[in-house]
Amino acid sequence: MKHTFITMARTWLVALLPPVALLAGAWALAAPPDPEGAVNGSFTLAARGVQIYECRAKGEGFEWAFVAPEAELFDAAGRPAGTHGAGPHWRAADGSRIEGQVLSRQDAPVAGAIPWLLLRAQGGDGRGLFGRISHVQRLNTRDGVAPAAGCRRETLGQTARVPYTADYRFLEQAPS
Repeated sequence: MKHTFITMARTWLVALLPPVALLAGAWALAAPPDPEGAVNGSFTLAARGVQIYECRAKGEGFEWAFVAPEAELFDAAGRPAGTHGAGPHWRAADGSRIEGQVLSRQDAPVAGAIPWLLLRAQGGDGRGLFGRISHVQRLNTRDGVAPAAGCRRETLGQTARVPYTADYRFLEQAPS
């Protein structure tokens, strides 16, 4: 009886360890990249839009090259709050605007999703929704990766608009 219990316990342990390790790995991947220093405040806007790619020659072959994002931003109540576009930039409904410079990127924990990013925000003038933003995180991405096929000599210069969603977390750096 004792031997059977130990054998069953070992079987369960061996069966459960790989999924638990896999989940722990997924949680580790899901940690967003954070800025250095303390954050004074933050808010999140949801984005729905497209990632735009262009078919371009590369070496002896062809590839879909990233051109720009084009998305609408929405607040927690689902109301339009602004836009996101090339640069990259974010423009709030109040007219405030920032541009971002990528500091770090991390693979999304969901297959087929564009990476999570940490960006330094520039251009805020202290006024409006984006006036005091120091960093932007792109999180919880779904879809948006370049097409896997279809870029060839006959399609050079054509664009692909790939739908995506993401959350953009806007961070205000605490004064030093």
